[in-house]
Amino acid sequence: MSETQATRMKIAHVVDSMEVGGAETVVWQMCRLQREQGHDPSVYAVAALGELGVQMREEGFFVQPNVGRSLPDATRNFFRIFKESGSDVVHLHNPTPTIYAAIAARMAGVPSIVSTRHSLVAPPHKKIAELKYAFAATCCDWIVGICDATVTNVKSLHSVPARKMVRVYNGAVPLKRTPAEQWPTKNGFTLVYVGRLAPVKNHPLLLHAFRAAHSSMPDLRLWMVGDGSERPALERLAAELGIAAQVIFWGQQLDVTPYFSAADAFIMSSKSEGLPISLLQGFSLGVPAIVTSVGGMEEVVRLAKAGITVSATDPAEMTAAILRLANSDTDRKQFSRNAEAAFQEWFTLEAMVDAYMDLYRNTPRARKLATKR
Repeated sequence: MSETQATRMKIAHVVDSMEVGGAETVVWQMCRLQREQGHDPSVYAVAALGELGVQMREEGFFVQPNVGRSLPDATRNFFRIFKESGSDVVHLHNPTPTIYAAIAARMAGVPSIVSTRHSLVAPPHKKIAELKYAFAATCCDWIVGICDATVTNVKSLHSVPARKMVRVYNGAVPLKRTPAEQWPTKNGFTLVYVGRLAPVKNHPLLLHAFRAAHSSMPDLRLWMVGDGSERPALERLAAELGIAAQVIFWGQQLDVTPYFSAADAFIMSSKSEGLPISLLQGFSLGVPAIVTSVGGMEEVVRLAKAGITVSATDPAEMTAAILRLANSDTDRKQFSRNAEAAFQEWFTLEAMVDAYMDLYRNTPRARKLATKR
C-alpha cells in the first residue's frame, strides 16, 4: 500500500455483472461513498456491463466488463489487472467473482482480499461450485455474510476458518420521500414489491395470498416493481386469478422512491433470501413489511420489530398478515416508527462501508505494510 493508505485506497470491486440487482446496487452505492471518502474504487465485471455499469461510467467510475470467459482466462486477466493497477483491496462479491479472481489477487500480492456472500447460501447447494468457492476462499482474508443466517450457512457448508467469517449487514442510501403529486396513481391500500421477477422470489404465493385478501378488501392494490424471466407467467397468473386490474407490473425502475413513498406496506414472498436492499430502502421511509420467514429478511424484520413474518409455503398466513396490517392503524404506525429507527441504527450505507473499511485495513499484509510507512 502507498504511504497515504490511511486516507486513500485503490479498491477493486469484482462482480458477476452490473445489471440491476441487490448486490450490484450495494456495489454502486459503496463506490459512491468510498469515492466521497477520498478512495479510488473501480469495478470489474466477469460478464456484462449492465444498466448500473452504464450509470456508473456516466458518474465517472472506471467499470470494465467481460474480464474473463473461463476460469483460466479470467485468472490471467485479473492477475494482470491487479498487478498493473496496484490495488490495495480486492473486494469480491458472490461466488463466481471469488472463484475467478481470488487466486489472482493473492498471486498479485494484493494486501486485502474480501469475499462477500450476498445471498442466503441455503440448501440445496451446487456442490461443484461450492467446492471451487471453498478453495478460492483460502486466498481471502475475510469471508463476509450479509446476515447471521448467511454466516451460519457458510460455516456449516465450508471448512473456512471461523476467524475469517464475519457478518456485515447490508446498508442503503436512505430514500427521500417523493411529494404526493409525483406518486404513481394510487387507489386503496397499496402493497409494493421491489425486486427481480425470478422463481426464487416465489411470486405465485404472493399473488394467491393477495387474491384471498382482495376478496375481503376490494380496494386492495399490489404494485410489482422490477422485471425478470417470470414476468409473462406472473401476468398470466394474475389474469387467471381475476386480479389483473388490481396488480400493476411497473417493470424495472432505477428510481424506486415514488413507489415506496406512495405504498402502505412492503411485501416479499421469497423462498430463499439474504438481506434485500429494497427492504432496507422501505425501512428508511418507515414502510412496514410483510416478508417470508427466510434468511436475513426474517432476521432483520424481527430485530427491528418493523413488520410481520409469515410462512414461505402457506398463502393463508400471508393473507392474514395483509389484512391485519391493512386494518390496523396502530400496528402500521408502530412498525413504521420501528423501521425508521432500525434503519438509522443498523442499516445505513455509512455503517456498512465503515465496517468494510475496517476489514480492509485489518489483514496481516495490510497491517504489516502499514507499520513500514
